[in-house]
Amino acid sequence: MSKRTLVSTAATLLCAGALTSLTATSAQAAAPVKCHLTFSMSGWSALYQHAEGHGKLTCSNGQRSSVKISVHGGGLTAGKFRVTGHGDITHVYSIKDVYGSYAQAGASAGAGQSGTAQVLTKGDTSMALSASGEGINLGIALDDFKIEPVH
Repeated sequence: MSKRTLVSTAATLLCAGALTSLTATSAQAAAPVKCHLTFSMSGWSALYQHAEGHGKLTCSNGQRSSVKISVHGGGLTAGKFRVTGHGDITHVYSIKDVYGSYAQAGASAGAGQSGTAQVLTKGDTSMALSASGEGINLGIALDDFKIEPVH
């Protein structure tokens, strides 16, 4: 094998290795992560529903954030409540994908201690929430569940 052929073969192998490495890095960067939310909030409703609270967001890629939670909406509701809960968020690639507004619809009736579970969506992103709390609440509402980073 000539020296020129040997150099050409080595260069080809080096380029192929670099391309393989770049492809693997790109695929790893685009891998979906799972995020977990813990939160507490309190609010009221009288045709219009409003609740605010705070929480912690942690993701399987090591990203973490303190967050502000708010719920706004309307419907045939009446009551006052305090809730603590957690959520599992899927179909995200970064913690930034979690922030924003999720569609929520539900029916509730409760006095004293109660619990709920529901799935909220934001495009392809899904959040399965479960919560328990206390208060008095009765109604049907269409809500906007919003998660924002705390700066």
